[in-house]
Amino acid sequence: MKISSKQHVLRWIMIAISFLIISLILWNTYRFFQKFKQEERVKMENFSQAQIELGKIIDLNGNISDFPLKIIQSNTTTPMIIENSEGDFQSKNIQKHSDNNQEYLKNLSLKFSNENTPIEVIYEEKTLSTIYYGNSDLLNKLKYYPFALVLIFLLFSGVVYFYYKSSRTASQNKLWTGMAKETAHQIGTPLSSLIGWTELLKSENVNPTYISEIEKDIHRLETITERFSKIGSIPILKTTNVITATKESFDYLKSRSSKLITFKMNAPDETILVNLNPELFSWTIENLVKNGIDAMKGKGHIAISIQSTEALVFIDISDSGKGLSKKLFNKIFETGYTSKKRGWGLGLSLSKRIIEEYHKGKIKVLRSEAKLGTTLRISLKRL
Repeated sequence: MKISSKQHVLRWIMIAISFLIISLILWNTYRFFQKFKQEERVKMENFSQAQIELGKIIDLNGNISDFPLKIIQSNTTTPMIIENSEGDFQSKNIQKHSDNNQEYLKNLSLKFSNENTPIEVIYEEKTLSTIYYGNSDLLNKLKYYPFALVLIFLLFSGVVYFYYKSSRTASQNKLWTGMAKETAHQIGTPLSSLIGWTELLKSENVNPTYISEIEKDIHRLETITERFSKIGSIPILKTTNVITATKESFDYLKSRSSKLITFKMNAPDETILVNLNPELFSWTIENLVKNGIDAMKGKGHIAISIQSTEALVFIDISDSGKGLSKKLFNKIFETGYTSKKRGWGLGLSLSKRIIEEYHKGKIKVLRSEAKLGTTLRISLKRL
């Protein structure tokens, strides 16, 4: 137990460290993005200053210095639009449209001004031109990088959440499995005592009918104990006549149910063999029949029909209850779902697990109509 607890703590420490690392990456990426954007701004300010210096040199002696020209010519990545004092636009590093498309350049300058504050080229208190510049391709790619990291962060959070949820469910399953096995163990003691008392009653010449009924209930308790002891273990399947196994469970429920419920079973007069665990299969039949009785509120008709093909056997359990809407056809098999005020919502989910996981069969709602009832179908492979 201590080792398991240490492993659990180590896992959460690793998860916390992972969250911290991702958070630091996001923060550093954001800072890098802002720094790169500032450098773009400095580059454009240098570009504007180079234009001023170039203008000064031309005004003084008519010669052009190489240095301002190199600054201007070196900027080949930042898209920009230069508006002169007369309102004409000229583009640089924009490939899509020609410089003469003034309307396009004007609209694009408005877009650039939303991305970055325009830079005015001022010389001797006179605005020579205004530079509108957008983000470079590299900057545009970088600005989506934080979103990708946020997505990774959210996905990682989702993985952690589902890990926590599955871990909690696994712990609960272990608890229920332990409780089920302990219940089976606890039932064993009074059950042995009941068997002893039954033998004593036989020697006292008690009415054999009474003893027979008591023995049936004792056998039922033994079956229930066997069921609970199998929870969490891989059950052993035996070659079994599915008609006989179904009829035994059906007859037992019939003899111990209200007289307001009519029971009917239709099955062919033949032996149909399947691989079954009789105790778990009878548990499934019991769950489905009791579910039908609850749907009818203790009054109505329950019918079981068995039919087969060369490959499959179909066991249909029908009731005359209130019926189901189609959106509930799958939901009723989910663990915890119940329409009753009191109930755990385990019967049908347990039946689904017994049939599909242990017997490799199928269970589903075959049909259902409002106020006419529901039919559930079990499909098993025939031997």
